[in-house]
Amino acid sequence: MKEFLRNLAFGVRADEISSDFKQLLRELFESKIISEHKGKFYLNNGFVFGKIDISSKGTGFLRPFDESFERDLLVEARDLKGANYADIVACKLMPIKKRRPSAKVILVLARANATSIVITKRYGDAVLGMNLKTALTTPLKASQKSLKALPIGSVLKIDNKDNAIIEVLGHIDDESIDEKISLALFNKNDEFSALCYDEASANGDFVDASMYPQKVDLRDKAFCTIDPVDAKDFDDAIFYDKAQNTLFVAIADVSEYVFAFSATDKEARNRGFSIYFPHKAVPMLPRNLSENICSLKPNEDRLAFCFKISFDESGEVRSEELFEAIINSKRRFNYDEVDSLLEKKPNLGHFSWLYELFALMQKQRKRRLKNAFEFRTSELKMSLDERQHLISSRYESDTPSHQLVEDCMLFANKAAARLIEGVGVFRNHGVAENKKILKLLQELSALGIDTKFKPNLAELIRDIQALADEMDIRSEVDKLIIKAQKKAEYASENAGHFGLGFDRYSHFTSPIRRYSDLILHRLLKARNDEKAYNYLLLNIKSTCESLSTLEREADKVAWDFMDRKFARWAKTQIGRKFKAYISENTGVCLAKLDDEIKGAEVILIGENSLNLLQKIELIITDADIIMAKIFGKISQKLESK
Repeated sequence: MKEFLRNLAFGVRADEISSDFKQLLRELFESKIISEHKGKFYLNNGFVFGKIDISSKGTGFLRPFDESFERDLLVEARDLKGANYADIVACKLMPIKKRRPSAKVILVLARANATSIVITKRYGDAVLGMNLKTALTTPLKASQKSLKALPIGSVLKIDNKDNAIIEVLGHIDDESIDEKISLALFNKNDEFSALCYDEASANGDFVDASMYPQKVDLRDKAFCTIDPVDAKDFDDAIFYDKAQNTLFVAIADVSEYVFAFSATDKEARNRGFSIYFPHKAVPMLPRNLSENICSLKPNEDRLAFCFKISFDESGEVRSEELFEAIINSKRRFNYDEVDSLLEKKPNLGHFSWLYELFALMQKQRKRRLKNAFEFRTSELKMSLDERQHLISSRYESDTPSHQLVEDCMLFANKAAARLIEGVGVFRNHGVAENKKILKLLQELSALGIDTKFKPNLAELIRDIQALADEMDIRSEVDKLIIKAQKKAEYASENAGHFGLGFDRYSHFTSPIRRYSDLILHRLLKARNDEKAYNYLLLNIKSTCESLSTLEREADKVAWDFMDRKFARWAKTQIGRKFKAYISENTGVCLAKLDDEIKGAEVILIGENSLNLLQKIELIITDADIIMAKIFGKISQKLESK
């Protein structure tokens, strides 16, 4: 939609408008926001499209899509016309009476969310709803008698059009409500429609190999999967033929079961990604598919889309072949198990190829990192008990087993991208903007890392990492470097991947949990059928933009859930002291706990001049379970080791 609205500034021909936007065009025309001239539709002077942000005081701010606007536009609360946070709107520019340019909403073009989540609170004699995302209070479309019958602190889902109550989710004192809140805040759902379940169930529970004589039979090869210990869906399996120096990367053939534009496909497109909580996964596909017929479970025949990648004696790729296959994974490994095997090297029998493959991939990684970067980041993990109460949190870093799987998947993803010419689905990562790099250098200077700016960003990053290694703060500095860079995103045209050092890159290896990979599988199968290929490319640009947004939302859901668990824990720890470090010092000063509980973010009251990464001891002073925030104050600054 953003692209379509931007194009209206330059004129859009009627015959170029897809069916998705025709109704929107009519509404804009009837509201006199656009006009027609010589077969083209144009945005009228004095109007602007953009996305609404709303402050805690209820004031709106429009972020225009037109990049000629140097700053956002003020939208008074009375002029929001029912627009909510992140809605896409059409606004009319107001006469400039104050220094700040302003506008008023004329039409809400797209709701960021059809619903909002509120918690009931008493204000005087009235019961109102407080929005859990914006903290704004709103009257609800229900009688005060019925609202007062609910216990204060009830969590409700309401319709954004008229504030009518759709569902009572539960009560804030019940820890199981956190999962529902985190999903509902971003309009996510754990349930599928009956039609989706029916489509998934129609595929059965097993693969009859005799029905697929055209597929390459690889069931005699000792494939294995390597995943987290608690994984339930297995996208990828690998096998290495030592004699032929050939790697096989077999990926679940989801496109064999989920057809384009089916009910299940539409739901997967809307979800975009699976969401992973500490205690469960909210899958992109019904579990009949994601955890059964599509999943490369051990000792089960499964359909796979497979890359056969052969290397020469020097380690260069000699050939790449893609084909549809049937495999039977002979063993399921977990990461910890493989790490132990790689260290102790016991006799693995049919799986002894793991050692040779690991040696090959380590050489390939070393070669790749000459043109790319290795960031020593760690992932925050949380453990909950059966009541969803926080037990512990920890950081997990990449280990040799993670590197082994990652490097195999990179070869398959890169090979898949090479097979797509022109328009398709790519995973792009652009070079960081100079102003962000200059800001990074200022932050690093405060840490004692003085590095002069270089136009060659790759060289500059390596210089920074070398100095960070000397100071033993590499992982912390790597996080700052990543923050300064552009985010990787999906696009219909290739633009390369700066971080990986690849000219072309895409996502092929996780079709169970990423919709981008499922689209790519279909495109690769349709390469020799121009009509089918073009059919699959319908609205591909907007689909890629949507996937980039959905990817960020899936992350936000998972982070919001952990923040809620941290806040509940912190409520029981008020007055206690914990070790932490400063994670952000611009505007609001934030610290992250680095003690018995790790990763919880604390807002430091009355602090704004602390150095980034400064180690401190803080006292937890308060915690807001509703808004998932923790507050604290510094008790002392600690000496860095």
